[in-house]
Amino acid sequence: MGEDTPPSRSHGRLTIEVSARPRDLITDTPQLKGAWCARVITLFPEMFPGVLGGSLTGKALHEGLWRLEPIDLRVFGEGKHRNVDDTPAGGGAGMVLRPDILARAIRQAQRGAPADRARWPVVYLSPRGRPFDQAMARQFSQTEGITLICGRFEGIDERVIEHFGIEEISLGDFVMTGGEIAAQALIDATVRLIPRVLGNQASTEDESFSEGLLEHPQYTKPSHWEGRAIPDILLSGHHGKIDQWRRDMAERLTKQRRPDLWRAYCAARGMDPEDDQSSEGALTKRE
Repeated sequence: MGEDTPPSRSHGRLTIEVSARPRDLITDTPQLKGAWCARVITLFPEMFPGVLGGSLTGKALHEGLWRLEPIDLRVFGEGKHRNVDDTPAGGGAGMVLRPDILARAIRQAQRGAPADRARWPVVYLSPRGRPFDQAMARQFSQTEGITLICGRFEGIDERVIEHFGIEEISLGDFVMTGGEIAAQALIDATVRLIPRVLGNQASTEDESFSEGLLEHPQYTKPSHWEGRAIPDILLSGHHGKIDQWRRDMAERLTKQRRPDLWRAYCAARGMDPEDDQSSEGALTKRE
């Protein structure tokens, strides 16, 4: 696909084939034209698809609505033991993934992918990266695909990040043994926003973070359980009042539990985040 060709979101069936690429674990699945693709550079390709192979993401994967291509970093290593790392320059504990080894894997992963990072991002899962959020998941879902680099040990050589213009993304303020779990979380959050994956696209519009707010409380039958009742408004059949109640509750929960999100929400609407509002009323001023 040429760099000037706009992303295609059509889903015309092309073919079914088994890939001979290293550690491509997803085989005998239909390839659909324009299907979003995740290429994951990892020392542990056997971890994929992992949780991505279950539920709706797994169903969509096997229907060809998206593709998963794990790339085994070890096959690009050197020597008898396929070494991929070395000691940190300047000393210190641990090991660092070598730039020459990782560059080979990245170039392999980028074959056939657009050079335009707006169409095909290259991401390193790193605790020092920009925090991943719903807006980023939606942005990634509108690309043609993504290349994810799963770090191990003490991380990767900084020169690789600089040379390839790699974006660093963090799942949160904590450290894990590697980037594979973070990669699966990022892929899951992205894939579910691809048309036809969930089946009911409206369900993604009322979720937490879709409008910068946490989601309102949810209830279902029975109407009374363990002395607790479903709020009367939800059983009233008055959809306007129900929508209002859900918005009020979403605002209240966000203000209480995520002051950072609440401040951003208020700033975008010219509201004062410190205003005290009655628990019986809305948290925002209505027109």
